[in-house]
Amino acid sequence: MIPLILYDIPSKLDGTYWSDNITKSRFVLGYKGLPFQVEWVELPDIAPRMKEIGARPNKLADGEEMYTLPVLSDPNTGALVTDSWEIAEYLEKTYPEKPIFSNKSKGLIYAFGNAVISLILPAAKFPIFRASQILNERSAEYYITTRQVMFKVKISEFSPEGPTRDEHWAIIERAFNTYKEWYDEEVGKWLMGDVISYADIFIGSILSWLKRVLHDNEWEKIVNWHDGKWGKLLADVEKECKKV
Repeated sequence: MIPLILYDIPSKLDGTYWSDNITKSRFVLGYKGLPFQVEWVELPDIAPRMKEIGARPNKLADGEEMYTLPVLSDPNTGALVTDSWEIAEYLEKTYPEKPIFSNKSKGLIYAFGNAVISLILPAAKFPIFRASQILNERSAEYYITTRQVMFKVKISEFSPEGPTRDEHWAIIERAFNTYKEWYDEEVGKWLMGDVISYADIFIGSILSWLKRVLHDNEWEKIVNWHDGKWGKLLADVEKECKKV
């Protein structure tokens, strides 16, 4: 089998990867045991590189089209897939061994993912601010410029220490309190009991993102919630997905 190609955004971190959306695709590839290689693309180079290979732009929530990553190229079938959800759907259909949407759960997991994001999104400026600090210089400049336009505020004002940062922490903690309630409804370590699914990969990818972009003491704060549940869950997802 020819290795698939995953297009990813580099950083200054050990291991380079950091993006939660791209980590979702990494985890699915790893869980299904599919060989793949990574092509690193700095943020300002994404549009020209994706146009060069013929990838389509992703449609954002406001209808605007933008070239984004992840993009997956599968030389075994000729497929070129944009967006982490569509990549998951493609891999499930093309390589159905070790399913991530068991028991016809795709629709429910799609709704679950939207619910997860809606709870943590109001605090997104905090990890976005931290992400701006771990990127390589060209990507950092692009990231900061585009996010300042998106949020209409200077990056230094995204999550300043004090009441704003405290509120972001409160939102994140409330989100994880709710996530725990969902997990507590099932017996077993996974959201579907004894079977890992894309829902767990979704949560695991957010945890990976937070671990990668936040400072160590900030990540430890999350790890200490709920008797260490979230550090354990991330470790379990990484183990199942070959920590790719």
